[in-house]
Amino acid sequence: MTRFALIGASGYIAPRHMRAIQDVGGTLVTAYDPNDSVGIIDSISPQSHFFTNFERFYEHASDLRRNPSTALTHVAVCSPNHLHRAHIAAGLRLGCDVICEKPLVPTREDLDALRDLEEETGRRVYNVLQLRHHPAILDVKARVDADSTGGKRDVTLTYVTSRGRWYHESWKGDPRRSYGVETNIGIHFFDMLQFLFGDLERSDLHHHDDRRASGYLEYAKARVRWFLSIDANDLPTEVQGKQPTFRSLTMGEEEVEFSGGFTDLHTVTYQEILAGRGFGIEDARPCIETVETLRNQAPVPPKPGEAHPMLAGIPSRQA
Repeated sequence: MTRFALIGASGYIAPRHMRAIQDVGGTLVTAYDPNDSVGIIDSISPQSHFFTNFERFYEHASDLRRNPSTALTHVAVCSPNHLHRAHIAAGLRLGCDVICEKPLVPTREDLDALRDLEEETGRRVYNVLQLRHHPAILDVKARVDADSTGGKRDVTLTYVTSRGRWYHESWKGDPRRSYGVETNIGIHFFDMLQFLFGDLERSDLHHHDDRRASGYLEYAKARVRWFLSIDANDLPTEVQGKQPTFRSLTMGEEEVEFSGGFTDLHTVTYQEILAGRGFGIEDARPCIETVETLRNQAPVPPKPGEAHPMLAGIPSRQA
């Protein structure tokens, strides 16, 4: 029996973890969040303990550890980005493997610290990199890997996910806690690009503000123009008023459709982790290094042919 604790139970992504725990036959034993809006637990695991104080949560989990029949086996971390390292460390010190949402941590230094703590505790850290399990992405990877021509593909990545004014009042709108648009909404896509196209060879940042970012990345097998936004004004005209999110990945003239199929990917992620095939610290390292580099780059003018098509429309909409 796998016995789980969940840290960050009131967040947007937490219900997907709760359902994944249920789907893999696990038990959600206990959960923690300073916010008590966690009624969703009743539909999944009403017998779970719940704490709004971390010290009480940790003491309870420590008490469970004294008996092999009650000890936790896994801790799922869904807390705000800036708390991930501390909460992962707590899970490891409780003798558990840890499953953490994106981004695992913000820097290379944090990754190294977690790697040392894995060695100290003998437990493992896994990152939720669910796009690596998406059927459409796996199909692209198979075709890219089978291509022996050695050429680089021209790729355009666009992701617009509308967020209201609340976003900027929450931790997600605070770059000290979310680490900015590139990290908070982009890191899964940067992981996907490295997964598909190999090692990153060059990174240019063309634009960054509190609502959007854009740039150019060159990988071993692709040249990528990318654009990320939380501004509904950036939605293509044909989808405005119809849907709040737009995802697009084009390779040459081919559009790769992967807007659907996200709902069950957390369950697949949990299944793979429990089967010993989860993605760990070193798997997450390339995308962490990518966003850390972007956070420290100053925007530069795009070179010919390297600007994302949506970049040209940004200045006229600046507030």
